[in-house]
Amino acid sequence: MNIIQTALTGVIIIEPKVFGDARGYFLETWNRPRYEAAGLPGGFIQDNLSLSSKGVLRGLHYQRPFAQGKLLSVLDGEIFDVAVDIRRGSPEFGRWVGVILSGANRRQLYVPPGFAHGFCVMSETALVTYKCTELYHPEADRGVRWDDPRIGIDWPIVEPNVSDKDRRAPLLGDIAADDLPEYP
Repeated sequence: MNIIQTALTGVIIIEPKVFGDARGYFLETWNRPRYEAAGLPGGFIQDNLSLSSKGVLRGLHYQRPFAQGKLLSVLDGEIFDVAVDIRRGSPEFGRWVGVILSGANRRQLYVPPGFAHGFCVMSETALVTYKCTELYHPEADRGVRWDDPRIGIDWPIVEPNVSDKDRRAPLLGDIAADDLPEYP
């Protein structure tokens, strides 16, 4: 397994070891002792699966309280996956990183608690799976607008298909400080 640190502290790209031959391939998508040794938390308690079509943009989502860490993989297709540091008091506040995850490159992305997360689909469809460190709590569901100019994410699609909820999400600067995660 190869661990790649990104420009944001705690956001990690994982390249699992792939064993392949003419029959196909095998890889571990989660091995608690191995991933913990690499610095990821072991307390995942919920798995999610998302199927989206080309041009769909989901995000930027977070929970307050009940912040979720997420370990994302793409089973089929390709996405541009984004993490944004929205922890008040963080020296990296408002900064983002984006990574292409696909069924072909088999990379994973770990997004720590306290970060907003989103992705857009670049292939015809994308089947995305992710493990979460906290359960989903509808009352804690929050968002930051995907096209916030202060954040300035360079999305690789021109006219994304965005839900009404995500379109109405507030700009980062309009979110009350007590509605943002705290920097440790």
